[in-house]
Amino acid sequence: MLPCRNRTGKMRLGASIESRPAEVETRKTFGHWEIDTVIGKKKGKNAVVLTLVERNTDFYITRKIPAKAASAVNSEIKQLFSDFGKKPEKIFMTLTADRGLEFASLAELENESTKIYFAHPYSSYEREINERHNRILRRFIPKGTDINKISEEELERIEDLINGLPRKRLGYKTPEELFNEQLDLIYRL
Repeated sequence: MLPCRNRTGKMRLGASIESRPAEVETRKTFGHWEIDTVIGKKKGKNAVVLTLVERNTDFYITRKIPAKAASAVNSEIKQLFSDFGKKPEKIFMTLTADRGLEFASLAELENESTKIYFAHPYSSYEREINERHNRILRRFIPKGTDINKISEEELERIEDLINGLPRKRLGYKTPEELFNEQLDLIYRL
């Protein structure tokens, strides 16, 4: 007989992916994002890459943050929201994260227009688009790379390359083209 494990310390982050609206799964509406971090060296205090991918357009955002920490993630997400001007609620309607400690405070950013959801433990397939894009990023930043040594310009160049790749699923358009079309629609209103 297996011993019972104490579950009182189980981390409660926020809403489960099960309560996420069905429209997110279809990938037909804009504004639904998956979020993750990509680490380089595992030892010491190292920068990591925060990654987000929009599910409808496959648009990929990378940001270097100083540590794999909840405060660093939240700070960068707040900055990202402000970078998109007066209508971030139209661009970031949902964020879906894994249950890593770096996302422990992400639910604090939830508001009336931006909802936060968490995938099940050990279920990377629930954020498959982000995982796929992170594999592409790994072609440029292999495991063990010191991310502190990667410049913001280099990371931006990699992001531009990934967003400039035409996709069959997108009718051979690029994520950048489709994302810009969506931004034009949002800011025109």
